[in-house]
This record gives sequence, structure tokens and C-alpha cells, in this order.
Amino acid sequence: MSTNNLLSRLDGIESRFEEVSTLITDPSVIADMKRYVKLTKEYKDLEKLVKATRRYRNLLDNIDEAKTLLADETDEEMRAMAREELDEATRQLPEMEEEIKLLLIPADPEDAKNAIVEIRGGTGGDEAAIFAGDLFKMYCKYCESRGWSVAVTGSSEGAAGGFKEVVMAVSGEGVYGTLKYESGVHRVQRVPATETQGRVHTSAATVAVLPEADAFDVEINEGEIKWDTFRSGGAGGQNVNKVESGVRLRYPWRNPNTGVVEEILIECTETRDQPKNKERALSRLRTFIYDKEHQKYLDDIASRRKTMVSTGDRSAKIRTYNYPQGRITDHRINYTIYNLAAFVDGDIQDVIDHLIIAENAEKLKESEL
Repeated sequence: MSTNNLLSRLDGIESRFEEVSTLITDPSVIADMKRYVKLTKEYKDLEKLVKATRRYRNLLDNIDEAKTLLADETDEEMRAMAREELDEATRQLPEMEEEIKLLLIPADPEDAKNAIVEIRGGTGGDEAAIFAGDLFKMYCKYCESRGWSVAVTGSSEGAAGGFKEVVMAVSGEGVYGTLKYESGVHRVQRVPATETQGRVHTSAATVAVLPEADAFDVEINEGEIKWDTFRSGGAGGQNVNKVESGVRLRYPWRNPNTGVVEEILIECTETRDQPKNKERALSRLRTFIYDKEHQKYLDDIASRRKTMVSTGDRSAKIRTYNYPQGRITDHRINYTIYNLAAFVDGDIQDVIDHLIIAENAEKLKESEL
């Protein structure tokens, strides 16, 4: 794309930025929380683009000034300075243009949200549950390294360890936009702890990463929720045995695809505080309904983006963990690294970065920037 075409794309952005800056200070806008949140998000996105645009225009001005100086100046020292400035500005120009092109691509509105991560053991019996547990630990360590908070909202342990299923809520900046690349089938090749003959087995676990629903994303009639309380089971001392801190909610929900009213049942026993468990159960209810009602969005996301990097397809095999070779292979971008021990210890950023780069390249091609 030529400089003139890029500048034409940037026309009007600064005026819209000023308009949004005024709107988010308007009391009537602040009173409308849904609109206010939307405009605040737009303000943050535009602010990045406006700052980059101003740097870009400044760079173009520097190039023009240096060229004029070289054409008119006779003093060799001044010409040398102008030539040096021209070379430096010309070197920075492609990088600046690339940054602006990426900022011009409409961001996925879900990317800034918190995420619900569901990990389930797949084919492979006990070993699949153990592997699901390994993935859970891997994501917990990765989230810790990013400064994100993790709360387990539901789990079912495997007979030999790990989890048949574990669900966690991850909170922080840009969580869904990062973790969404982990959705799909993760395959492991190794000698299981349950194997007596030393043979390598192949097992699998599925990971589903969902954007956490905000309170205003889903309309819930809280008057229709039926609440029950119960005593939590398992270890935990006298409190667990005597205090009804566990909560169970039942909610009638009309399936938009079938029109049939279904009862949603959610239990939460994560804390010893009943109000906190109610809050977490409500959050899971919102996310469950949001996921169901936006399933078409998740199913169509690949064709909408025209990219295979983050499809939202939970049945696609995305990655293989080969323990005998110490190898990790991401099949979406055909990327292989040999640092499996560090990877399963939470060092997964390198692969995510490569996935982001691959998706951005496809987005640029699609938008013809």
C-alpha cells in the first residue's frame, strides 16, 4: 500500500478520537454503562492508532525536510547530518507502516475479555486425565507468569490423578485474546505412568477457551433462578461438614436453536463463603448461556477471519507433545521446538507469539492493507 493510500485510511481517525474523548466525559453516556464501556474500549483502541499516526506523520515530515536540505544545502557537514537523518527515518518507515496496518485491522471485540478455560481428558483413559492435569498445571504457571489470576470453578478428578474435567476462570488484561489460540485437541505421546511394558501411548485432551460473558452480554431473569444450598463434601475440616456453603442453581433457559426450554444446573463449592459461591455460579451461568447463544459465532469464526490459526474449533488437533523426542509441534503453523520440559512448565509464549504473527499476516492479506 502506498504512503498516500495509507494516509487516506488515517483521515478522520483523529477527529473521531476527539469526539469519543468528549463523549466518555458526558454524564448521560456514563449513566449508560453498556455504551460507556463500548466507547471506553473504542477510545483505548483509537488512542494507540492516533499516537502511531502522529509518529508516522512526524517521520514523513522528517524525510521531506531532510530531502529538501540535501537539495538546497551546500555545507557538507549539514548535508551529512541530513543524509544520516534521511537514512534513519527511511529505515524506520516500513516498521512504522507495518505497525499502523496491524492497528487498522479491526480487533476481535472478545480479545480484551477474561476467559473461561475448560480442559477435559479425551481418548486414552487414565493417561488422558493425567495429561489434562499436566495441561492445567501448564496454564496455571503461564497465567502466573503473566500476572493473571486463576480460579478453579469446577473439577472432576481422574482415578489415577489429573482431571477428567477442570474448569477455570482466568482474569487479567487481554486474557481471551491470548489464550484463544489454545482451543482444540492437544495430543500427547509418551510412556504413561500406568504402563508396565514401557510402551509409548498416544492420548489426548481437549481445551476450550471461551470469552467470559459480561453481566450485560446475557440477559438473565434472576427471579427465575432456583437456589439450593448444601454441605460441601471431601476434606476440609469442621466448616465443610457443618456449614452449607455449597450452592446449586437451576435456571430455565430457552434454547434459541430448538425453542425448547432446558434446565441449566450449576453447582459451586470452591470457597467457604456462600455469597462468593453464588457469585461464581452466576458468572458460570452467564458464560454458559453466552457460549450457547454465540455458538454460531464460534463455529463461523474460521470462515469470518479466513485463518486457520485461531478457529475456535474444539475438535481440531492443534498440537502434539512428544516426550521421547522432547518435541512440541503446533500443526496449525507447522512449528516445532525442542524444549518440551520448559513448555509444560508454562513457557508457552513463544508458540503463542508465532501463532499471533501468522494470524496477523493472514489478516493483512485478507484486508489488502
